[in-house]
Amino acid sequence: MTLAEMGRDDWARFTLCQRMQRYAVFAACALAVAWALGSIEIIWAWVWDAPVQMGDLFARMYPPDPTNLGTILRVLWETVNIATIATAFAVILALPVAYLAAQNTTPNQATLWLGRLILVTSRSVNTIIWALLFVAIFGPGIIAGIVAIMFRSIGFVGKLLGEAIEEIDKRPVEALEATGASRFKVIAYAIVPQVMPTFWAVAILRWDINLRESTVLGLVGAGGIGIILQGAIDTFNWREAAMVLLAILALVILGEIVSAWLRRRII
Repeated sequence: MTLAEMGRDDWARFTLCQRMQRYAVFAACALAVAWALGSIEIIWAWVWDAPVQMGDLFARMYPPDPTNLGTILRVLWETVNIATIATAFAVILALPVAYLAAQNTTPNQATLWLGRLILVTSRSVNTIIWALLFVAIFGPGIIAGIVAIMFRSIGFVGKLLGEAIEEIDKRPVEALEATGASRFKVIAYAIVPQVMPTFWAVAILRWDINLRESTVLGLVGAGGIGIILQGAIDTFNWREAAMVLLAILALVILGEIVSAWLRRRII
């Protein structure tokens, strides 16, 4: 028997009240977007002129200038080193923080909130802001870049590892504790084996992200390929800037290939 035959031909997915609520939410979002666009004082003449300016800029970039390719490749390798070293230190430092930030492994509430405070602080500050801070401390160079990316990565790695620790199967932990095993053995034989796949997945993913982030550190003096890019832009050497951008694109693609290969081999 159909709905019409049963006298229920007025069926609707949402009630009138639900539809009004949805319309109210849509209207509020539209008003928020309109308010945001009106408050940032967009110069619309520049917006409409942007396609012409982009075409002019691309014309100046063509063809890319490979004259300085040797230096670009050398600094590009420096960028890879920044990302790799920073990721390695971040993973090491994130392990104890993740242990403290997980509810089922932290010693007490004070250490729980300490671990979560570290994770929130690390993730709430952008890499460029960290880089500006450490350039002021260490001076321009790759040390500032490494420390900046490391501080940013601790929160990311620690957050995901902490969640992985909270989701482990408790039965192996309880079994070892019942035999009187020490806390170190419980961690080594009941917790670590369960979080190792997540550990490697997060480490590889963070290295891939750091590879991208390290390409812009040079814009604030923290080393890497961004220094050459900033210099080319400042001197209006658009053909060299195009060569740098192509090198960065090649690096990102290579990073994707390497990270995918590592996932297949390790995870």
